Amino acid sequence: MLSTQTPALRVLLLEDDPAIARTICYTLEREGIAVTHSLLIADARQQWASVIFDALLMDVGLPDGNGLDWCRELRSARSIAPVLVLSARGEEMDKVLGLELGADDYLTKPFSPRELLARTRALLRRSRQFQPVAQIQPAQALQIDEQGQRILLHSQTMDLTRREYQLLQSLIQSAGRILSRDALLEQIWGLGSESTDRTVDTHIKTLRAKLRERLPDHEVIITHRGLGYSLNQPG
Repeated sequence: MLSTQTPALRVLLLEDDPAIARTICYTLEREGIAVTHSLLIADARQQWASVIFDALLMDVGLPDGNGLDWCRELRSARSIAPVLVLSARGEEMDKVLGLELGADDYLTKPFSPRELLARTRALLRRSRQFQPVAQIQPAQALQIDEQGQRILLHSQTMDLTRREYQLLQSLIQSAGRILSRDALLEQIWGLGSESTDRTVDTHIKTLRAKLRERLPDHEVIITHRGLGYSLNQPG
């Protein structure tokens, strides 16, 4: 039975196969998730610009282009909304490419409605971890503006990618504690992700470089060998 309540979550579905789209819409809407369906990238762009969505579910091969190209554009524009790729291309390299271009998860067609729902729920849970829950935190050099989905350093917005934002947010919120690579992988990339410790280290490296540009005399992220990372809040 379809939910009659106003859905608390919204997803944008970009899929040109009507049968697959109907199955996805039915599966998600019966769980109270609102689905806006677009057949073309051009239409999806317009929807994305006018409505705030909690997640994007997208096919790759579309009549007006490659979905992964748009995914890459979204990440370049600093969009942090989670993306689930739905594709008939199931080779390892296809999945790796999708994840490298900014997708959070990759589901190969044909898939079961149950698996689709589980993966979508997982994405939405991670998305909600970074939704606004408070205004800017008490004055410190590094501040999280959760309303604006950004991090400020001495009141100036830092230019961060989605993953860098999430990593630095986790470190700030866990100030005084050491976060292991496994903990960061689970928080940022989610359980079952194919990402590794090296993925965390690589993102920490780029994040450190950006922090050093602004604070050349202060080591903000401290490495604890064999343990993980902690935050050294600047003065």
